[in-house]
Amino acid sequence: MELEIYQGFKKAGVSDEDAQAIVESINKAIDQRYAVHSQQLATQGDVEKVRADIEKAKAEIIKWILGSMIGAVGLALTMIKIFITG
Repeated sequence: MELEIYQGFKKAGVSDEDAQAIVESINKAIDQRYAVHSQQLATQGDVEKVRADIEKAKAEIIKWILGSMIGAVGLALTMIKIFITG
């Protein structure tokens, strides 16, 4: 691609130095954009890690909810026992 761009500028009458400078500038811009995009893209491994983290969080939430429900039922039964048999 660089060669085609360079040759296009040469055919348009641009000097060697200017054509090379323009091609280098374009390459730098492409490299910068690629670097930004590569940081934003998720790989399959990234997606799998996120899914695993979500599954762990889901299991942790279920554990705490069930524990809280058992505790609430136990507290309610204790309160009933205290006030009824009192």
